[in-house]
Amino acid sequence: METEQIRTFLAVAAHGSFVEAAVRLHVTQSTVSSRIQGLEQYLGVRLFVRNRSGAALTASGRRFRPHAKAMMLTLEQARHDVGLPSRYSASIHVGARIALWEGFLPAWVGDMRRIAPEISIRSEIGFEDDLMRRVMEGTLDLALMYTPRHGPGLHVEHLFDETLVLLSTDPEQRGLDPNYVHVDWGPAFFAQYSASYPEAERPALTANIGWLGLQIILANGGSCFVPERMAAPRIAGGELFIPPDSPRFRLPAYVVFAPEPDNESPKLEPALGGLRALAKQLHVSP
Repeated sequence: METEQIRTFLAVAAHGSFVEAAVRLHVTQSTVSSRIQGLEQYLGVRLFVRNRSGAALTASGRRFRPHAKAMMLTLEQARHDVGLPSRYSASIHVGARIALWEGFLPAWVGDMRRIAPEISIRSEIGFEDDLMRRVMEGTLDLALMYTPRHGPGLHVEHLFDETLVLLSTDPEQRGLDPNYVHVDWGPAFFAQYSASYPEAERPALTANIGWLGLQIILANGGSCFVPERMAAPRIAGGELFIPPDSPRFRLPAYVVFAPEPDNESPKLEPALGGLRALAKQLHVSP
């Protein structure tokens, strides 16, 4: 199995067409067909069914797709790690929910450059399911999130508690308004929200991340729940307001990682130490 075969498979799967994949990869259609045929021979299964609209994944193709993605990711990470200049002794790969990249993790990156300049850092944004899968696969060293799952060989450590507050563009707002944007902060938030607003109707506007909820209300007016830490600059600037007597919800933040083998050079120790120290500096619950 060759790297270009995997890359070509992912391109065809993404675009649903051998022709479009050839355009994207800057190769001929016959090259795409040859690579896919070689991959199918290696795996002993048919990966695509061609039809008038292009090419559709078979059941085997759908099962192979996540493995193909993981292999390409591992290869890219390997290329990055082995190509590091000699002044770096290790690299660390961290992924997190976007809200945790608001202020908290960028400050951690700065601290890491000071306390462990010999460690290269690769940063990503992701959601819980993907972050957990990547840590289990070993393609992420650290994953920061709000609703982790426990898995074999993984450590789940509570870092701090976010405080979710209701933010509004209207300083006179009381309670939920018709332009309320419901952000999906996970089951723990939903339980607290339902208890505080037992008679609330299903919201007309929803978002899967706090940043998106903020952009919607800033553009159109309205309200949404976001971490107070994340909203502090806009509150201080008089751009957003916390309605009086509105509830505040606790949202724990965690770091998930797999312990390092004894025969590897330590890199998680300074990274985890930096996260713990920063949580204390920000005056959040460690």
